[in-house]
Amino acid sequence: MRKLGLIAGGGALPIELAAHCERAGRPFSVMRVRGFADPSLEQYPGIEVGIAEFGKAFKALKEEGCEAVCFAGVVDRPDFSALIPDFRGVKVLPGLIKAAREGDDALLRRVLTEFEKEGFVVEGAHEVRGEMTLPAGPLGRYAPREQHGADIDRALAVARAIGGLDVGQGAVVCDGLVLAVEAQEGTDAMLRRVADLPQAIRGCPEAPKGVLAKAPKPIQETKVDLPTIGVATIQRAARAGLAGVVGEAGRLLIVDRDQVIACADDLGLFVYGVEPR
Repeated sequence: MRKLGLIAGGGALPIELAAHCERAGRPFSVMRVRGFADPSLEQYPGIEVGIAEFGKAFKALKEEGCEAVCFAGVVDRPDFSALIPDFRGVKVLPGLIKAAREGDDALLRRVLTEFEKEGFVVEGAHEVRGEMTLPAGPLGRYAPREQHGADIDRALAVARAIGGLDVGQGAVVCDGLVLAVEAQEGTDAMLRRVADLPQAIRGCPEAPKGVLAKAPKPIQETKVDLPTIGVATIQRAARAGLAGVVGEAGRLLIVDRDQVIACADDLGLFVYGVEPR
């Protein structure tokens, strides 16, 4: 079993993966990204690294005997002019800046390449913990009804379209009307915008309708940036008056799966996986 270096950004995903490795007896070390990683990750072996401290990260991972790395959690696009790189970071930074001009996915692929050049195998979160992805069909008690089909198809089509432009991964559709698309603000902020729209064009908790769809970008490196939902996603979808959340089976990560199912069942929302195209 390869020892894993968990490159941890913000949010619950790195916490769940670290806990899973501990339960499964997989050796691991956590590289906590400064300014993003949750303080609870300090209980695990590892160090804190800055975004541009590539040399420090590589050295620590090798000293820990890590053979594989997994990137998990949220790391916002940095202000490159404000970064303080170490010696290796100075060499890497120009390539990252150039890649960033081509979009987020190009930037992520460039980061992965630097780790692969150092001999590390990159594992996706879904590979570290296979049961994290959305299965085909309903997850939990509720399933879409016939009247939801058109909104599901349109929301997925829109999510895939904006993904092709490297804009975002999510879209909200209600009665055929596109209420919102996700960009740099993220899914939670998008759902807050939907909740602020007039009720005449969206559902409400008493009469939910419409769906949130999330889909990976066609050019996306799925080892590092699969779409993700968690309990907060379900709660915000309910506040926005939506009837459910959909994604591509095997291509949507679910953080805190049991809690997501319980929350969706309690709120009467469906979470549904469609077969990828």
